[in-house]
Amino acid sequence: MSDPIRLTPGEPAPAFTLPDADGKPVSLADYAGRKVIVYVYPAAMTPGCTKQACDFRDSLQSLAAAGYAVLGLSPDKPEKLAKFRERDGLTFPLLSDPDKEVLRSYGAFGEKTMYGKTVTGVIRSTFVVDEQGKVELAQYNVRATGHVAKLRRDLGLG
Repeated sequence: MSDPIRLTPGEPAPAFTLPDADGKPVSLADYAGRKVIVYVYPAAMTPGCTKQACDFRDSLQSLAAAGYAVLGLSPDKPEKLAKFRERDGLTFPLLSDPDKEVLRSYGAFGEKTMYGKTVTGVIRSTFVVDEQGKVELAQYNVRATGHVAKLRRDLGLG
């Protein structure tokens, strides 16, 4: 069983440009000089991913006030992301990585254990990238429920 790569704090975050729910390209470089939370989830419109997205949506104002932008990242196609955004009133960019190249570069796609079995898939993860484009925080195998509250604590936002 090969371990996927893992990003560590202090290293440069892998650059990317991916289409959002409207098919418009969004780059990590667009956020240079800002802190950005890149969170990876397996599939739009599923219960856990919906809960996590809504938690980010509900925390967006306080995260923005603390200087953080939020980007959601999944292998879903833009059309599905647009439906997810509309259905749940999501107000931050949802990015599409159907080839999973960016997910792999972040160590967020690979072998994981699900219900006692080893499967290959998206590893629910969260990355905080600082103003210089370096990884400030890399959390793998995070829980969908309660993760945003934990992340806020980890970032000292209460």
